[in-house]
Amino acid sequence: MPKASTLISSKLAQKLKEQIGHELGAHQQYLAIGTYFAQQNLDKWAALFYAQAAEEKEHALKIVRFLTDVGEVVHFPALPAASTGFKSPADAVSQALKWERSVTEQFQAMAKIALAEGDFVGFQFLQWFLEEQVEEVSSMEKYLALVESGINLFQAEALLVEG
Repeated sequence: MPKASTLISSKLAQKLKEQIGHELGAHQQYLAIGTYFAQQNLDKWAALFYAQAAEEKEHALKIVRFLTDVGEVVHFPALPAASTGFKSPADAVSQALKWERSVTEQFQAMAKIALAEGDFVGFQFLQWFLEEQVEEVSSMEKYLALVESGINLFQAEALLVEG
């Protein structure tokens, strides 16, 4: 039987549990974007977003492990469907950027909760995610700029950063 958590605030624990669903939802959304690009034979664009999907799944697992370590019981929410029906490559990447900005706001809100609750264990855990979000938003902004530049997306594949 899991022990009652005394290491993090109950408010932060609840938000982290919700975040697992957000991260797994992002995993599906990135799979959808990757599939969108794969359906256009843009294999490196697809690989980029498939790798991003795997990263989001790892983020969820990182939260699950943390919550388990601090004695929280974890349940997994149902996830909304993710569609591959984007209007354009720019629309697909723009959606990814929008999601990353939203996730950044979610982690910032959790950091505020942790500080308000005097939850320094939880706050320290969130630092990694806050730093990660700077990288995530920056990367998506660059990919969107590349797509919107008008460059042929097949030629642009040579400019994509691998792994």
